Amino acid sequence: MSIVNGIQYPEQRIGARRGFTLLEITLAVAILGLMSMAIYRFVQSNLISLRVSSEASAADARYGGLRDLLTSQWQSLIPGMKALVGEPLKLDERSRDEITWTCGAGPGLLTRYAPGDFTVSMRLQPASKKGNRLDLGFLRKPKNDQSITNERETWVPLIEGVSSLQIRYFDPRFNVWLDKWADTVTLPRLVKVTVGRTDASVPWEAIIPLGRTPL
Repeated sequence: MSIVNGIQYPEQRIGARRGFTLLEITLAVAILGLMSMAIYRFVQSNLISLRVSSEASAADARYGGLRDLLTSQWQSLIPGMKALVGEPLKLDERSRDEITWTCGAGPGLLTRYAPGDFTVSMRLQPASKKGNRLDLGFLRKPKNDQSITNERETWVPLIEGVSSLQIRYFDPRFNVWLDKWADTVTLPRLVKVTVGRTDASVPWEAIIPLGRTPL
């Protein structure tokens, strides 16, 4: 018998109070494991959400930059001399329209140092010969280049992983949207660009005025 605070206890009861049982330790470890797993999953889900949000913001920024680039370039075009033409094209039932304009060094050419005038086409082009991915970009070549080898053509990719490209032209003379623009004397009042995105369920769309609007 042992006396604690004036109370007698059997020796075996005192020994039982000196430590944790194996069951208690197992339960504590299990609880800590569950808490660690919950914290890990919480952190992991937040990191994934942040990465997806960051990627979406970067993609939106690229499309916003494309809209600003096209607005700056097309509003500087001068009517006449085949300043802008557009053709509706399809491949596998997907719109792969193409728009071509004439410009010198500047935003549309993506350089300030090229001499002479160039023709620039915005179009879709396969990223590689073996892959199925399409990229949106500019195909540039000197305006007076008659070479059949296309040696002086340069391709500038702008946005990767695009599924379709649709371009429509608003003619104020008839108050209609056209899928083709072949008038070499006048320019359309508006150009609507719709890009099918592989990273979003809703296509990107921009309506660009070719005449500067007052503030």
